[in-house]
Amino acid sequence: MQNVMIVGAGKGGTAIFKILKESEVLNVFAVIDRNTKASGILLAQQQGIKTGSDWRPLLNENIDIIIEVTGDDNVFQQLRNEKKKKTILIPGSVAFLLSRLMEEKEELIRKHQYESYLQELIFNSTNDGMVVIDHNGFVILFNKRAEEMMGVRKSEVIGKHVTEIIPESRLPIILKTRRIETNQEMVLGNGRKIITSRIPIVEANGSLIGAVAVFKDITEAVKLAEEITNLKEIQTMLQAIIHSSDDAISVVDENGRGILINPAYTRITGLSEEQVIGQPATADISEGESMHMKVLQTRRAVRGVPMRVGPNKREVIVNVAPIIVNGKLKGSVGVIHDMSEMKSLSRELNRARQLIRKLEAKYTFEDIIGKSDEMALAIEQAKLGAKTPATVLLRGESGTGKELFAHAIHNASDRKYNKFIRVNCAAISESLLESELFGYEEGAFSGALRGGKRGLFEEANHGSIFLDEIGELSANTQAKLLRVLQEGEIIRVGGTKPITIDVRVIAATNVNLEKGIAGGTFREDLYYRLNRMPIHIPPLRNRKEEIPALCERLIQKINRDYGRNVEGITEAALTQLIEYDWPGNVRELENILGRAMIFMSNYELLIDVHHLPELKNNTHHKEDVQASHQPLGIGRSLADLLDEYEARIIQQTLSRFNGNKTLTAKTLGLSVRNLYYKLEKYKFENNSMQ
Repeated sequence: MQNVMIVGAGKGGTAIFKILKESEVLNVFAVIDRNTKASGILLAQQQGIKTGSDWRPLLNENIDIIIEVTGDDNVFQQLRNEKKKKTILIPGSVAFLLSRLMEEKEELIRKHQYESYLQELIFNSTNDGMVVIDHNGFVILFNKRAEEMMGVRKSEVIGKHVTEIIPESRLPIILKTRRIETNQEMVLGNGRKIITSRIPIVEANGSLIGAVAVFKDITEAVKLAEEITNLKEIQTMLQAIIHSSDDAISVVDENGRGILINPAYTRITGLSEEQVIGQPATADISEGESMHMKVLQTRRAVRGVPMRVGPNKREVIVNVAPIIVNGKLKGSVGVIHDMSEMKSLSRELNRARQLIRKLEAKYTFEDIIGKSDEMALAIEQAKLGAKTPATVLLRGESGTGKELFAHAIHNASDRKYNKFIRVNCAAISESLLESELFGYEEGAFSGALRGGKRGLFEEANHGSIFLDEIGELSANTQAKLLRVLQEGEIIRVGGTKPITIDVRVIAATNVNLEKGIAGGTFREDLYYRLNRMPIHIPPLRNRKEEIPALCERLIQKINRDYGRNVEGITEAALTQLIEYDWPGNVRELENILGRAMIFMSNYELLIDVHHLPELKNNTHHKEDVQASHQPLGIGRSLADLLDEYEARIIQQTLSRFNGNKTLTAKTLGLSVRNLYYKLEKYKFENNSMQ
């Protein structure tokens, strides 16, 4: 064994001395230090080791290793110069490092001992029984609570296989499956009922160490549960219902003091249980009277009462009802609806309405049936128009499918992934149409929204806007539309700053715009802007060869809408449809087919003649021609003749539109009220107006 001399017996030297003595690999021959009272000197003297204040006399001894721990560089240089060549000199830095390692080792030992003590303390102080086994199933930990519950001492358990102690234990199964089992009911050998959870113990690298079982004695709890009445169960259920409600609920006793609130109540009012329970019913009210107190006084429920509650004065609607048991008033229950949530729902509803209005175009050219030459030409022109940004003017009678063409044009254009907005210019009053189309600034008129509102042209930016019934625009709106088409910009109502937009305009009309120009009701310059690419959609009476294909397509659509399963139409019924002149065009055809399918029996699969309403062609124009060649009534006043002619025109128009007064009034340029006045004046029969 090699001899070691330690030079320096301070803190570092003492640590080195202890390390060497514990290792027993090297023999500490001597400890040297100028301070003969140093801790290392005293420790060496106690163990019979040579000590001294000078190292020189000992160099001639059989010293194999010198460890210099003084920290003095001069001492190190002197030792290096005077030591024997075979003697190894270890500098103080290495010694210092060793001392630090020794200190850390001792600190870790102390820390480990402390943690072990805490773990043991926690392990034995918990109210739950705990059993831990190693990976072979042998018990390695068994706490005091487990001893009490199982009636077995720890010394009798440690080191034994768990099945020897608990034959029914599933811990060995947990070792195999590595699955956690929680809240499992089990009966021990001594009859105790427990709830246990079993957990595998797995290291971070996946190695299985063992398993632990944690169990709680529920014997007494089971006995108490068996004694609980149905009333307690009902109470628990009611509390669960109340606490799960999104509406705020508060309950007060017969004296008006709070006894129960749910979490939603705290969320809405901002008041905690401490601020409400046991307090008067007025504690939560910021504005308004207490509905709880009113109900307790009157014993009658109140509904829909607005008030403000809580420190934030939350706006709410309150419903309160009395609680009466066996004829006695026991309190009242209130349900609070947050108005902010209702306003949020209102905003969502408005947003949904906007989305409905902004639905993408639904139809393509594949949805348009066109076998006739006129229809094929219209489709071809529409396809060409879709590839250009030019304004398209769709012309044709009502019900010919102008909106269908507008959808198809948008879907075939490079704007198909942007918005497609539809506007019926005749369906919006003149006073609102301008603000709807172009938007308005804040304060533009009474009732204007704060911050203003974007118009439909702004909503359709980079997309397409379909303006149906374009001939119904007022002169002022026509001028603004002309600016959109010419300059590509709009000005909001009440605004002065132009807004640049990029919108493809598709217009449609069933009136003669040229007559409107002649009559001064339609701007000529706007007409030429709109009429850049006119497309005429022929009426159904000019393309009757398409009726069979149209019927097939419309029957499929109506089947989906009405939940029917009609397969088609008979030849006889089809012949009758082809012989009709169709003043209402495809829309009228769809209406007649839908009416027929409604009155069909569930077992009928084909539309037959008897399902169709009576179809009569309009022959009034022949009567007009004949009347025009007859001499005027002799002796009759001009006013009488005019009234007679007006009555005849109204009756013919009513018949043309199958008694539709709105379309009749619109076609004749009358208000609906004025039309009703004239119907009474000329004493038309009800059946003539149907």
